[in-house]
Formats: sequence, C-alpha cells, structure tokens
Amino acid sequence: MMGHQAEKLEELVSSNGAKKSKKTRFIAITSGKGGVGKSTISSNLAYSLSQRGLNVGIFDADIGLANLDVMFNVKIKKNILHVLKGEATVSDILIPITRNLILIPGESGDEILKYSDKALFERFMEEAQVLDKLDVMIIDTGAGIGEHIQMFLNAADDVIVVTVPDPAAITDAYATIKTIATLRDDVNMIMNQVKSEKEAVGVFEKIKKVALANIGGNLNLQLLGKINIDQRVSSAVKQRALFSVLYPSAQATKDIEVIIEKIISKLERNVLVKSAESGLSGLFKRLMDHF
Repeated sequence: MMGHQAEKLEELVSSNGAKKSKKTRFIAITSGKGGVGKSTISSNLAYSLSQRGLNVGIFDADIGLANLDVMFNVKIKKNILHVLKGEATVSDILIPITRNLILIPGESGDEILKYSDKALFERFMEEAQVLDKLDVMIIDTGAGIGEHIQMFLNAADDVIVVTVPDPAAITDAYATIKTIATLRDDVNMIMNQVKSEKEAVGVFEKIKKVALANIGGNLNLQLLGKINIDQRVSSAVKQRALFSVLYPSAQATKDIEVIIEKIISKLERNVLVKSAESGLSGLFKRLMDHF
C-alpha cells in the first residue's frame, strides 16, 4: 500500500510540476531531550523570518507536547490527521499568525503515513498546493530519536539540533547527532541558554571533538548560533508571547537575528527546482521517498 501511495504522490506532484519554480526550504529543528527551548526557538525563528518578507510555514510535528499553539497563543481544533481522514480541508486547519506566517498543526510522522484512502490522498495533495508559495517551512519535531522523528530529519534540507550547556542535555544532543549522522552528513547546532559566545563555542567544540572521534566519516557539524540565557525569554513564554516580539532589544532577540541572517544566506544560494519540492505537498513527497 505504501509503495502505491508513493507512486500516486509522484504522479500528483509531477502533474503540476512545470507550473511553478519556487522551492521551499525545509528546516527541521530537533533536540535530544525536552525542555531545552526547541519550540521557543522554532517559533521565534519562524516569526523573525516572516518579518523579513518571506512566506513561512511552521509545521508542528511535536504532537506529544503540541505547544506551538501556546507559543503563538492560538487554539488548535483540528490537525493534519483530520485532513487525511477527510474530516477537514487543508485550509480548515491552517492558522495564520501574521500576514505571511502560517501554523500547520501536524501529527507525528508514523501517524501521518498510516492513512491509505486514495481519493482522500489525492484531495489532500490538491489542497496542499495552497502552501506551495512558502519560502521556508520550519518543522518543529519531537525530542529524541524515534523513527517518525528520523523521517522528518531525513526529509529536511537543514537539520538543527538545539541543546543547552547542561551535561545531561549535551549527552542527549550527542546521541541525537550520532543518529542523524546515519541519515545525513550535515548537522547544525544552536546552543541555547548560554552565558556568552565563548561558552557556546566551548561546549560546541567539545561535542564536535567527541563526534568526529567517534562518528568520524564525513560528518559536517556546524554551530549555527547561540542564544543567551535571559529571564525575558521565560517571561515571554509564560505570557504566551514570542520574546522577539515582546523584547526586540534583548540579547536573545539579537541572537535570533544573527541565526536568521545565516538561514537567509542559505536561501539566497538555493537553486530553483520544480514544485515537487514546494510547500506541504513537497514535504509529503520527501516523507514518502524516505519511508
């Protein structure tokens, strides 16, 4: 059945592949354990990218905790699984956060790929085209290294592992990097809740040294950026608001901006490809390819 779905998906996506040339860049943000600020970073990155005039989607794949609705202070009634079951349309579940930022309430990878109704699948792919204009889709995955999380990590253009300078978190982050290295060579890191750039680089270099010694191969582990520890970040979370909105002059917000610059430079180097790689349908195409 899954093979048939993948074939059907190929047909559906390639049938309108010549119409568009925009490519969505898929960025998966993950962590070795919960509580390191992954969803806080995902939501603030998505918002800041949208403020630069990019069309951004943020896909909540962390269904166990599903806290992006809290971050954006919105109520989620239905998610992507309702669409796949025929209980809602894609447009029904999309939640506009700003003019060019859309929250896509998701479901874990294994749940997403359990459906098997051909007609519903075709309809879903047709409806998903409303998101083909996205420049960036941020995928907020669950924590850890479960199989369904690996699917998203495999399908993404960029993988970012978030950790904090805490021994247990660093150990979990390393385990996550080790698993990702079986799927791909390139891994980015964001060091969260650090006191300084020096601390961020110091912790990162230790992780990198252990990773290169034990994983070796072609692993390309990069430090994408750091976010300083700041009480205003947790204050914003408690207020169900984004720290980059409430506290635009905070160091943490400036740190987000530095990371945004690096992401935008990658976008500018992006080559244009056919729309098989666009929006939500592009994400599903990749998930099917890697299943």
